[in-house]
Amino acid sequence: MSTEPMNTEPGDASAGVGRNGEDEEQPAPAPQRATKFVEPPREEIPAISRAHVAALESGGAEEFWNAAGMSHVIVRTLGRRTGNEHKVALPYWSDADGSRVVVGSFAGAPDHPAWYLNLTDPERNGEVLLRVQEGSYWAQPEVLEGAEYARVWAALTADRPFYVGYTQRTPRKLPLVRFRHLRPA
Repeated sequence: MSTEPMNTEPGDASAGVGRNGEDEEQPAPAPQRATKFVEPPREEIPAISRAHVAALESGGAEEFWNAAGMSHVIVRTLGRRTGNEHKVALPYWSDADGSRVVVGSFAGAPDHPAWYLNLTDPERNGEVLLRVQEGSYWAQPEVLEGAEYARVWAALTADRPFYVGYTQRTPRKLPLVRFRHLRPA
């Protein structure tokens, strides 16, 4: 399948919904364009992520925290069935307010990635521990929907058009998860 970007204009990237439900202008985030990278085979992604987490947790040099022009975060979840701790290294995109946003793409796989499914269990993962290069903090995951999804998707894919290619590989909607900072770890 082609991974060439297609025109995705689900909404104006600068429009948002205010607290009172009315549209309000939000500043567009600074560009966070990814650089070209070689996409690994999907079956290798879990092992690559485990190795990436290990490298980041061992003190990780700048090239591990910022790969292919994308900053990374370690997301710690608890398994929705087992309760076991799981960690995954993911590229993130910062929204205009500085919140980190990740895409549940799994390179366009037919099923959602396990980390995303874990995040959808609010009893186990109503708060998650995130680690970035600057330190760790607790955050509340928010799965984006509707107009907010459209706004963030448009802005994010302007910087990272390869995600549009992933949508051509799968019938599912790629979820966007925003992490709202709660407190330091």
